[in-house]
Amino acid sequence: MDLLTFLLDAKLHGYASAGERDETQMEDGGKRLRYRMGEYLYQDIYYGSNPFVGEELVFKNGTAVWAMNYYGLVLDPSDSAGEVYRFLQEAMRLVKAERPFRGPETHQNGDWEYQDFSQGDLDCYNGEEKIFFQKRLVYRLRYHGGKVG
Repeated sequence: MDLLTFLLDAKLHGYASAGERDETQMEDGGKRLRYRMGEYLYQDIYYGSNPFVGEELVFKNGTAVWAMNYYGLVLDPSDSAGEVYRFLQEAMRLVKAERPFRGPETHQNGDWEYQDFSQGDLDCYNGEEKIFFQKRLVYRLRYHGGKVG
């Protein structure tokens, strides 16, 4: 299995499907999601809930080979973060090989719209995702990363 195939599988088995119910509470206050297949291990560690910061790492045979750092927040405290994060999970389940970082370029469902802009490829990239509710920006996340060697 190659890195891209594993990463796509791991993303579908991580936050996009499990959300917070399968995470491990860490001693330092962080939360961790893990997924392992063969020689690869994926872990997503984050701190906070609004705002939040985190890092996704992929290890091959115990050595880090890929990483992503991210920082995000729900912009309007009166909005239900739960609804925003449920829609985010829906969008993240649509991850594709051409853009294996977060969700698709765009996704809509009723009053909700997800947008993601990224530059680069699996080796080195950065991007920003946004969620709109009734055309009003309610969430933003910035991310960057790439292969580790």
